[in-house]
Amino acid sequence: MVTALTYRELSFWHDTVPDDLTPRDPLPGDLVADVAIIGGGLTGLWTAYYLLEADPTLDIVVLEKNIAGYGASGRNGGWCSALFPASTAALERRHGLDAALAMRRAMIATVGEVGRVTAAEGIDCDFALGGTIAYARTAVQQRAARAEVAEAAHYGVDAIELRADGGSFDPACARLHPAKLVRGLARVLESKGVRLFEATEVLDFAPRSVRTNRGTVTCETVVVAMEGYSATMRQTHRRVLPLYSLMIATEPLPDAVWDEIGVAHGQTFTDFRHLLVYGQRTADNRFAFGGRGAGYHWGSRIRPEYDRSAAVFTHLHRELEQLFPAAGPLTVTHRWGGPLGVPRDWHAGASFDRASGIATAGGYVGDGLSTTNLAGRTLADLMTGRDTELTSLPWVGHRSPRWEPEPLRFIGANLGTLAMRVADAEESITKRPSIAARIMGPLVGH
Repeated sequence: MVTALTYRELSFWHDTVPDDLTPRDPLPGDLVADVAIIGGGLTGLWTAYYLLEADPTLDIVVLEKNIAGYGASGRNGGWCSALFPASTAALERRHGLDAALAMRRAMIATVGEVGRVTAAEGIDCDFALGGTIAYARTAVQQRAARAEVAEAAHYGVDAIELRADGGSFDPACARLHPAKLVRGLARVLESKGVRLFEATEVLDFAPRSVRTNRGTVTCETVVVAMEGYSATMRQTHRRVLPLYSLMIATEPLPDAVWDEIGVAHGQTFTDFRHLLVYGQRTADNRFAFGGRGAGYHWGSRIRPEYDRSAAVFTHLHRELEQLFPAAGPLTVTHRWGGPLGVPRDWHAGASFDRASGIATAGGYVGDGLSTTNLAGRTLADLMTGRDTELTSLPWVGHRSPRWEPEPLRFIGANLGTLAMRVADAEESITKRPSIAARIMGPLVGH
């Protein structure tokens, strides 16, 4: 069995969560419930929360292979943002203007909803609505910032504005501690009667049943909430591609250094490069900083050793010091990573098939800390038969194409990561927007 000490080593967030990470009891054998949720991350837990709001009599079981918050829900960058994998322009092309704007409004409102629930339920997760600073470090990036602000003004929903330094600021983002959120939400659900079984591996699911290594749950509704780990299940193996994102955390810095840097408590930050980086000022004054760049692994394999890449960690450390030279040399205390779920069209979805009783949500491409909450509310409305603004959003019922079989999946995924590196290098040399990025844009939700 994986020990609580080992779970502490998963990430900076797990290491600093004020919680006993010893796994809860596993499923004791065959049982019957109203709802069986596969996955103890935020999609599953938020779905359980809002289902109970709609019907407190429901008997809900959550099945988790490790511990609640083991996966991306507990290891991410701590951005509770209004970001959605598909851009507003991409949503408009696919679904029309009204639907695209409805999706944007829903995402913006979700940031506030997470803050409302955590306050109401007493979940202390360092939630602070500080917005996102996007730095523009080159003339090309400044043009990208102006284009972002112009697009936001065109649609009239997002309140993104230009900064004096040529970058942009988006107020619709909160900084939080993800492991505190997911572990706190799990405790709240247990207090409301949800049965959460950990150390229980789901082997298979079908309409009205979930088979595990500890027994079978017979139920009216199955909720598949595995995100990147969907690739480990036979039925969902090619539904998403598990792409790794890695992070580092530094020692705490004095307030005076943060004042000079210009990042306030509650703020997150990024820049306009193509190979994404993201960071936050933690509640205890550290940098928590991450980025893409780790390779995709053959056959969509997910293994603990893939959470660590010395080359990527070195790259992140170097890029962080270059982004904030005023901070001086930075000492890294934690290094970690994990897989996120990427659908073939970079378009998240939430759906419920009443005939089979199977509900699914996912494909967040790293934007899941808030989108999981919207998924939970949406699935709850769909499953309880309510016709609401959420059930008419354009991601409802969306089914992304399946990823290609190997070796095409391996070649395409790693070429995509390489293309983003090439795009950044191209802009550095030519001082013009990247042709490679323009070609890749429609394939990554732009």
